[in-house]
Amino acid sequence: MSYALSRLMSTATASYAGYCFVHPEHLGNALGADKDEQAGYDLLANVFGVRDAAISTFGILGRSDRTVRTAMWIRIACDVGDGLVLASRLDDEEAKVKVLGATMTWGALNLVALTLDKRRARRAEAAKKLVSAAGTVADKVTHRS
Repeated sequence: MSYALSRLMSTATASYAGYCFVHPEHLGNALGADKDEQAGYDLLANVFGVRDAAISTFGILGRSDRTVRTAMWIRIACDVGDGLVLASRLDDEEAKVKVLGATMTWGALNLVALTLDKRRARRAEAAKKLVSAAGTVADKVTHRS
C-alpha cells in the first residue's frame, strides 16, 4: 500500500471527524462562543465531521495513488479555507490565532505527508525502471549465443 503518510494523516483526520460528532461543542468552546453562538458552532462542527469523514474515506481506502493524492489536496484546501473563513468572522484576536494556528498547521502537516509520499513514489518508480532496464540488458547478454 503506497502513500502511507497520507493515509496516516487521513486516519487522523477521520478521528477528528468522529470527535466532531461526539463533542460538537468543542469548536465553540475553543473559540469562546457565547450561548447564542454555540448552536451555530455545534452545527459547523457536525458539518466538518461529515466532510472530514468523507474525504478521509477516500484518503484511507483509495485504491490508487491518484485517489489518495486528490483526497489530500482537497483536505489541504479545506484546512486553508476553514482557517481563512473562520478567522475573518472572528473579532477576538486570540481566537483568530487559535483558528489559524490549528488549521494552517494541519494543512501544512498534510502537505508535508503528501510531498514525502510523492517523493517516495517517484523514487520507487525510478528504481523499477532501472531494474527493468538491467533485466533487459542481462537477458540480451545471456541469450546472445
